[in-house]
Amino acid sequence: MEPTILHIDMDAFYAAIEQLDNPSLKGKPVIVGGGMRGVVSTASYEARAFGVHSAMPIFEARRLCRQGVFLPVRMKRYRAVSKQIMAFLTTVSPVVEVLSIDEAYLDITGTARLLGDPIALARKIKGWILQETRLTCSIGMAPNKFLAKIASDWKKPDGLTIIREDEVDGFLKELPVAKLPGVGKRALKILEGLGITRTGQLRQLPEGTLAKKFGKFGRRLADLSRGIDHSPVISESQPKSISSENTMDEDTDDPGILRRYILAQAENVGRRLRKHSLRGRTITLKLKYSDFRLITRSRTIEVPTNSTTVIVETASDLLQNERRLSKVRLIGVGISHFEESIRQLTLFERSTRQDQRQTRLDSVIDEVAERFGEDVLKRGGS
Repeated sequence: MEPTILHIDMDAFYAAIEQLDNPSLKGKPVIVGGGMRGVVSTASYEARAFGVHSAMPIFEARRLCRQGVFLPVRMKRYRAVSKQIMAFLTTVSPVVEVLSIDEAYLDITGTARLLGDPIALARKIKGWILQETRLTCSIGMAPNKFLAKIASDWKKPDGLTIIREDEVDGFLKELPVAKLPGVGKRALKILEGLGITRTGQLRQLPEGTLAKKFGKFGRRLADLSRGIDHSPVISESQPKSISSENTMDEDTDDPGILRRYILAQAENVGRRLRKHSLRGRTITLKLKYSDFRLITRSRTIEVPTNSTTVIVETASDLLQNERRLSKVRLIGVGISHFEESIRQLTLFERSTRQDQRQTRLDSVIDEVAERFGEDVLKRGGS
C-alpha cells in the first residue's frame, strides 16, 4: 500500500485574516508583527514582493516596504479560525498532526475506499476551507512528511502539488539543496564548497563524506537526497514545553516593568497548563539583551505546578538573581517537564488553605478570560 501524506499549509495566514476582516486591505502589502521592536509574524504576498518575510525585524520591513500596512498580532482571532480548520481536518482522517496554528499533516494511507481518490480528497479539503473560512491553503501530497511539506510550498498560494512514489527521484534531482529541512546558511555554505547546489548532486556523495562533514545530520541528508523519511504522522502529541515572550518597544532595565511582563506571561503560561491539565517542574526565564546576547535561567521545583503564582514567584526570583549588565530587549517565561495535573498527595504533602485559594483564584480568572477576553480581569501588580 503506497503511503499517502498530506501537508496542509494556510497561505499567509495572519495577513489573509486581516485582509478578510478588512476588505479595504485587499491587494495591499499587509505586514503583521509585534510593535516597533518586534519581528514580522506574517507578510501578505503583496508585501513579500518587496522582500518582506517572516521573522524579519519590523524596522527592516518598514525600510523595504514603506507603503506597507503594519498591524498588531490578533492571536485570539487567528486561533479561533485555526481551531475551526483543525477540527474539520480531524473529520477527514483520525491521524492528524498539528504542527502550528496554520499547518498540519494528515496520513490518509489506505483510506481510498472510505474517503475516495486522494487527489479528489485534497481538492475537497481546499474547497471546504475556502467555503467555510474564505481563506486559501496550499496542499502537498507525497509518500512521506518531508516531501509533502516541500510540495505544499511548491505552488503557493492556493496550490496543490502531488509527488507520486515513481516521481520522487525526478522531483529531487533538480531540487535546490537549500529546500531540504535542516539545511541552513552554514550547511549550505559547506555544500556549495563541495560543488553541491542540487539534491541530485548530493545523492552522488558517499554517505561517509556527509557524515564526516555534518556528523549525524550527514546521514539524515543522505536519506533526504533519496527521498527517504520514516517520520510517522503523530496525532495529539503532548507539548514538551509551554512559553510566552515579548520583545519590548524600548530596551529597559527597570525591574518593575520586567516583573509586569513576567506576571502577564506567567498568566498566559499557567492558563494554557490548566487548559491541558498539565503541571510542570522546570520554570525558565529567557532574556535577550540590547546587544542581542541571549540567556536562559531555569529552576526545577520539587512539586509540579500549574499555579500562576508559583510561576511568577520563581521567574521573578530568577530575574532578581540575574546580574544584568545591559538593558533587556526581550523577556520570556516558560515551563517544561510535564505530568498530568490529576495526582494524589503523598503522605507528607498537604494542600494548604493558601494553595486552595490560589487554585480557586486561577479557576476564576481562567473562566473570566475564556468568556470575556484575557484583558478584562488582571491580578494585582500587573
